Amino acid sequence: MADGGTILELPVRIGDLGAEERERFGRMFRVSSVVGEMRVPESMHKWVEGRFGSVESVESQRIIKVTNLVTLEGSLFNEIRSSRPFEVHESDSVEQVVRESRGDPFCNPLTGTPEDPFGRVEGEHCITASNVAKYDGFHGLVIFDEHDPLKWTEDRIADYVRTAQEWAVRCREIDPSAIYFFLMWNCLWKSGASILHGHAQMTASHDMHYAKVESWRRSALAYESEWGSSYFDDLWQTHQDLGLAWEDAGVRGLANLTPIKEKEVLLIGSALDDAMAGAVYRTLDCMVSRMGVQSFNVAFYLAPDGDAAEDWTGFPVVVRIVDRGDVSNRVADFGAMELYASSVVSSDPFAVAKCMRQAVSAPEVVEG
Repeated sequence: MADGGTILELPVRIGDLGAEERERFGRMFRVSSVVGEMRVPESMHKWVEGRFGSVESVESQRIIKVTNLVTLEGSLFNEIRSSRPFEVHESDSVEQVVRESRGDPFCNPLTGTPEDPFGRVEGEHCITASNVAKYDGFHGLVIFDEHDPLKWTEDRIADYVRTAQEWAVRCREIDPSAIYFFLMWNCLWKSGASILHGHAQMTASHDMHYAKVESWRRSALAYESEWGSSYFDDLWQTHQDLGLAWEDAGVRGLANLTPIKEKEVLLIGSALDDAMAGAVYRTLDCMVSRMGVQSFNVAFYLAPDGDAAEDWTGFPVVVRIVDRGDVSNRVADFGAMELYASSVVSSDPFAVAKCMRQAVSAPEVVEG
């Protein structure tokens, strides 16, 4: 397994793989490299040097394009974009904003939020509510008992997941066809969260899964039909071959080569259990404490819990976690490229993987 390095070295790393590993990579990904050039007038030199380090780094920029040939997701990597200037910033700190938001409806969920037709599910550290503005028939919330959305523990995250799963069971008791469970967690306003108080959301749908999950199911089946091997096994192994993967208590993790946005990590497991919840915790803890992430999205891709018309054979539990950028910056991290073309990414998957491997292998510090 390769270690260290940067995304700019990806073409060389692919060439250094063995024949079997290179063949597997080639049926899953396509990589190309291009240099963007410009001439910077002398009048701009001081401004460019102050923001990007040197004029030379701007006048010749190397861009790596990676496309997942199975899912047709793609990313364009250029680390210099992380240094581009933004004009408008928020003045208040996250801590101040969170502190001033105490007393919102989620702080008193029994009186500040509605309940589902079957009532509420209460966990040790959370309670469910029905979402006021629904985007599916069953659309609920797991409201954390901790107001600060960046304060959680492994036990708490496991409790949130178990509570959401019990909510899905209650939904199926009312409508047995509501077998497509989707769990998501948006943290802070850059992620799309409209209320700062810590909470996750979940839905239970019917007929078919949401489009992006269904797309992955179809892509994985097509891949296995063509190549005779599991797409998810090969996806992880290909990232492992390049030094972009790790294992965490039976859960396989990888720094995605085609991230939807910054620092995307995929976690792949056999069940949505405490082991997966622990891996989610350690991933988020690494992102927040070591990578400076504050706002993030977490999405759980799950096979339906019941008889479905589609073939879900071999579809694991997949958790996608992505950084949503600097919360002090009003500029959105998603633009027309991300919506309609390919994601433009400034973070390096090799740096993400290195940090994650160090985090999951580091011995636990016991205070005493």
